[in-house]
Amino acid sequence: MTAGKTETVKGKGEKKELWRWSESRWTNPDIDWKKGEIVSAGIDIGSVSTQCVIMVDGELYAYASLRSGSSSDVSAERGSVKALEGTGMTIQDWDYCVGTGYGRVNIPMSKRAITEIACHGRGANWMYGPSIRTILDMGGQDCKVIRIDEKGKLLNFVMNDKCAAGAGRGMEVFADFVGVPVTEVGERSFDVDEEPDPVSSTCTIFAKSEAAGLLKEGWDVNKVLAAYSSATAHRVVELMDRVGLEEKLAITGGISKNRGVSDRIAKYCGMEFVPKIWHNSEYEKKQIPFDTQTAGAIGAALFAKALAEKEKGK
Repeated sequence: MTAGKTETVKGKGEKKELWRWSESRWTNPDIDWKKGEIVSAGIDIGSVSTQCVIMVDGELYAYASLRSGSSSDVSAERGSVKALEGTGMTIQDWDYCVGTGYGRVNIPMSKRAITEIACHGRGANWMYGPSIRTILDMGGQDCKVIRIDEKGKLLNFVMNDKCAAGAGRGMEVFADFVGVPVTEVGERSFDVDEEPDPVSSTCTIFAKSEAAGLLKEGWDVNKVLAAYSSATAHRVVELMDRVGLEEKLAITGGISKNRGVSDRIAKYCGMEFVPKIWHNSEYEKKQIPFDTQTAGAIGAALFAKALAEKEKGK
């Protein structure tokens, strides 16, 4: 893992890595997993982050979202341990586990590997509901636009065919370069008097060079963030136009947490961006603090449930 700049937290003397997104975990207090018929798990090993989702009879029971480690098997182990923390459950209690993401073929506890495109489609359908037909998955190294039907089945997709420009890792590098925590980039990009023109390139190297020039010209840091976020959003909308769009949009992956990009995407493409979770559940009236980065792992856990039922002859 490449270390970036650090900042001192005032009054505490602690150091914070500007490029690092917050990690998360959650357990559903309303589910007794020991009473469930099928415990399924999905593990999504991405280039930047790893998610482990555990479901009980198709309901979200627990998840963890962590930074990916040095290898897929290590990342899978860390993600599983974190998701299982405090639950009394072990990996041996899982009926079926599906792996997805870049590292899906190297997940020791998974029984099957399924592509992240199929898993994001299935997971986003569960999270956002059947009205969502267009999914924008903005990960650490690439961006995918996915078209699905009302059941979450893949219809079509397209992905960026160049570099990781404008993706999660590029945004981390850029945030580190201008000295702003990546978690603050979105909000600060809107704290400008007037929306600037986008930078000419979202390629990390050229964008950093251009940003340095703009700062030397006297541009405020927030204005530079707005120009970079705008360039990223424009680049994604061009990609979206290639696959065809429906009227509602769901954004998954780490960049979905950056409203500087996600809000601009919704504006530029003229689509309704649906930011909240929806699913047909007895718990649907209760607030579930889901993480948009878990969509792929949720889809994998749902596939795992179906495969477990098949094994049991249901």
